[in-house]
Amino acid sequence: MANDKSFLPWSETPEPTPLKIDTSVPHPARVYDYWLGGKDNFEADRKVAEATRAASPGVVQGAKDNRAFLGRAVRFIAEQGIRQFLDIGTGIPTQGNTHEVAQGVIPEAKIVYVDNDPIVMNHARALLRGTPEGKTTYIEADLRDPESILRHPDVLATLDFDEPIAIVIVGTLMFIQDDEDPFGIVKRYADAVTAGSYLAISHVTADFEPEAVGASAKAYNTGPTFFTPRTGAEITRFFDGFELVEPGMVAVFDWHPDDDPFRDTRLAGAYGAVGRKL
Repeated sequence: MANDKSFLPWSETPEPTPLKIDTSVPHPARVYDYWLGGKDNFEADRKVAEATRAASPGVVQGAKDNRAFLGRAVRFIAEQGIRQFLDIGTGIPTQGNTHEVAQGVIPEAKIVYVDNDPIVMNHARALLRGTPEGKTTYIEADLRDPESILRHPDVLATLDFDEPIAIVIVGTLMFIQDDEDPFGIVKRYADAVTAGSYLAISHVTADFEPEAVGASAKAYNTGPTFFTPRTGAEITRFFDGFELVEPGMVAVFDWHPDDDPFRDTRLAGAYGAVGRKL
C-alpha cells in the first residue's frame, strides 16, 4: 500500500493531464469569484455577474457576507475540537479558505475540498497547501452525487468517518433544484457522519428582501445555471437530526458577527446556520 499513489493527497501525486474548461458557459464558482474581486473568471461569468449586480446591487456585498460567514463558522467548529472538514462546493481559492481557518485553530486538522469546476482543481493544486501537521485534499466531484464523494479513495484516505466531521456547504445548495431532491442529498451526507459532527450551511433567501432577491434571481437565471431562493423553514429542513447552535438560523452577517460597527445590515439575502448532529 505504501507505493499506491491513489491513496496519497493530491499534493503528493504527479500533475494530472490538463483539464478542459468550457469558458463559454458561466459557472457559479467563477461568478462568485468575480463578485469577490477575483481574476479567475471569463466573459460568460462576468456577463451573468454584472447582469445580476445591475438588477440587485447588494449581491456583491452578499457574496462577501457569505464568505465571511464561512470563516466564522469554520473557526467556531474548530474551536469545538472538530479536526475534520468536508467542504463541498468550495469555489476558487481566495483569502480565508477552510483549511487556513481550521488549521489556524488546530494545525493537524484534515480538510477535503470538493467542487465540480475543473478550474477550481487547477487552482487548488497550486494554492491549497496546508500545515505540515494537517492534511489537505481536493477532489473534483458534484454535490448531487454523494456516493462519488463519500466513497472516493482520497476522501477515505483523509477523513475518519468513525470520528466527528464538519460538513460545510456554503453558498451552494441554492443551485440544486427541487426536482433534484436537495434535502435527500444533504441527508445522505448527514447519515454518513457520526454523532457530534457538524453541518454548516448558507443559502440564499427572499425572506428579508423579496424584491431585491427576486430581481437577482431573474437576472441570474438567464443561462444554463439557475439558483432557487428558499425560505427559512425550508432551509431549516437541511438540519433534520441536528441541533442548531446559537443564534440559530439568522442572516449570514448576524451569525457570530465580528465587531464591525460600519457593517450595513439592511441588506440581507442569505441565511446562515450551524448544527451539531445528535
